[in-house]
Amino acid sequence: MNAKPSAEARVVRLDDTLDTHQQVELLGPGRAVLTFTWRSLLKIRHVPEQLLDAVLYPVLFVLMFVYVLGGAISGTPEDYLQYALPGILAQTIIFLTIYTAMTINADIQKGVFERYRTQPVWRPAHLVGALLADMLRYGIATVLTLIVGFVLGYRASGGLLGVLAGVGLLFLFCFALSWMWLVVGLKVRTPSAVQGVSVLILFPLTFVSSAYAPPETMPTWLQAFVNVNPVTHVVDTLRDFMNNEATLSGVLILLGMTAVIIAIFAPIALRIYNRIS
Repeated sequence: MNAKPSAEARVVRLDDTLDTHQQVELLGPGRAVLTFTWRSLLKIRHVPEQLLDAVLYPVLFVLMFVYVLGGAISGTPEDYLQYALPGILAQTIIFLTIYTAMTINADIQKGVFERYRTQPVWRPAHLVGALLADMLRYGIATVLTLIVGFVLGYRASGGLLGVLAGVGLLFLFCFALSWMWLVVGLKVRTPSAVQGVSVLILFPLTFVSSAYAPPETMPTWLQAFVNVNPVTHVVDTLRDFMNNEATLSGVLILLGMTAVIIAIFAPIALRIYNRIS
């Protein structure tokens, strides 16, 4: 038969508990983001099939668009490749931005989200870590797109620095765009719904742009949309850097759009994230 603990023993255990709580260290923003980034990368290592879209899309998109549309639009696939490769690269990376929102939505559905809310970490680290981990996905898709393009004959007159600068701005824009999909991912109920809503928005934005055809060849009423379409500015800036024709005004417009998207959607996503139950 167990004897009841004495009052002195209960005081000792209470002191131990208080000491334990005092030893819990709040994980700061930097370490918390790195922890969640590493967690997302581990998920890719355990399920490498997640990278199939980043591996297959670039190859399929380049081959399909160049050899199916190249002769009709530019006369030869080789000429069209010089125009279309930056657009294909931009479209490929932009479509990959929806993956972060699908990951967060899946965490919510599985209950992992509630577990994270109890951890002594910087609250937005879960979202920011997932966003940074997807940069690996963007990098793989970019390298494969460029390799396939170079094998088929694409040449960037802007050189390696031009390509890196253009890709860097593209990644920055995609990081901002991911915050918009996070709002969708935190509001809808399933990952498939996230994909459905995001693709519904992305299809007109990417295809009704300067990615695959010059706006001058389109009807006047359609040019009005194409010229204000943010994807057109992203594609044009990337193409200018790769062709050594970049301008300061083009860079500033793209940076401005990126800042506006983050300023609008990051606070909304964080507000929903903190209030979601």
